[in-house]
Amino acid sequence: MRKFDTKVQYLKYKVLREVARDAWNDTLLENVLNIPKIIVPGKVPTMRCCVFKEHAILGERVKVAMGGDKHNGNVIEVIDIACDECPAAGYEVTGSCRGCLAHRCEDVCKRGAISFDHNHVAHIDKTKCVSCGQCAKVCPYTAIINHTRPCQNACKIKAISINADGAAAIDNEKCISCGACVYQCPFGAIMDKSFILDVIDLLKKSDNGKNYKVFAVVAPSISSQFTYAKLGQVITGLKKLGFHTVVEAALGADMVAMAESKEIAEKGFLTSSCCPAFVAYIKSAFPKLVPYISHNPSPMVAISKYIKETTPNAKIIFIGPCTAKKMEIQLEEVKPYVDSALTFEELQALFDSREFDIQTFEEGVLDNASYYGRIFARSGGLTDAATQAAKEQELDFEIKPCVCDGIEECKMALLKKSKNVLDANFIEGMACQGGCIGGAGCLTHGPKDKTQVDKYGKEAFEKTITDALATLQR
Repeated sequence: MRKFDTKVQYLKYKVLREVARDAWNDTLLENVLNIPKIIVPGKVPTMRCCVFKEHAILGERVKVAMGGDKHNGNVIEVIDIACDECPAAGYEVTGSCRGCLAHRCEDVCKRGAISFDHNHVAHIDKTKCVSCGQCAKVCPYTAIINHTRPCQNACKIKAISINADGAAAIDNEKCISCGACVYQCPFGAIMDKSFILDVIDLLKKSDNGKNYKVFAVVAPSISSQFTYAKLGQVITGLKKLGFHTVVEAALGADMVAMAESKEIAEKGFLTSSCCPAFVAYIKSAFPKLVPYISHNPSPMVAISKYIKETTPNAKIIFIGPCTAKKMEIQLEEVKPYVDSALTFEELQALFDSREFDIQTFEEGVLDNASYYGRIFARSGGLTDAATQAAKEQELDFEIKPCVCDGIEECKMALLKKSKNVLDANFIEGMACQGGCIGGAGCLTHGPKDKTQVDKYGKEAFEKTITDALATLQR
């Protein structure tokens, strides 16, 4: 549990580790059915009612770790048999009901869903209730509460409903693959598909760079991860896994900052394109605002495109905190540049599948970007970088930003823009709280200290965006 903050996350990691271990050893097909028994040996259940159900659910987790349902285009999947412990959602009368004579709840209910027993205690008929919540508002004792499942609470865009069998159901048309529900589900019934097998296959077939070079493009939020070791040791660990070179996505952020500042000045208004979940949200919920989305690619794509254009036969693996990146790499305009994507959770599983103790490794070097590229990892970082880029390019334009920390703030900004009442010419949208440092694929999910990102940024050798981009010409 040292590396994770919940038992659910630790269980997910163990499945990924065992799948990866067998993949390295070419024993996955013969051992895949034994993985649940390796994780939960014996006949005594540790998480469920019986060991048979426990193993069945672990079997489903193994499938998701191996790529999941190929017929489901979303990277977020529900394991139905694991989703049966939450109470039915909806309004319910609690023991706080005093059987008052006012019966305000009954008067306000237009569906006739409320009745009373011989003690005047209220009861709600679920077949009639439409969950309008009016009864809860008028109850003087606050005796009527709304049971909302953790996944539904986590999903701020209302992409999750409950199906006829009582399991969570994801509306793929609404879902932005941010992964908030994945982390918040207390039973681990919602998971993000893993492409860890694809990554291992690419690394093995590269034959240590003899056939092709595999580049690891790491998100700048890596500075807030693997806190039990030094960042340089993580870089060495990546190279020992078989990666030829480790490059900062922050260098792509420097590219984007330069181009985005120009685009804002040319068009007069823009929404950022760095967060794939934010972009997906605009497309699904605010289609009329799609023309305002920046035409610049995300930092991941920008640096990957550069690598592919300058290094023959290069393969690119993105590593970061974001489950939505797994959807972004499937976009037709992104496929040519990024071959696969991993989360930091999955990287930890890869290290441990090879029995790496990265704390014992010497420190490698990761120094490819500027301070401004690195602070893209936190909310407000993109705006700071774009402002600096405008200054360095001497653009005669003032960026007036609306920085959105989390999808709820994004929603409010987009609503205001759709009604032409937004007092800003640039919306920086980050779907996760705190920015990328709050991504669902992080090792830990407690409050994130943005100063840690800024500290990492200040360690950059190149202090300006111009200087960082000049390194590409050397």
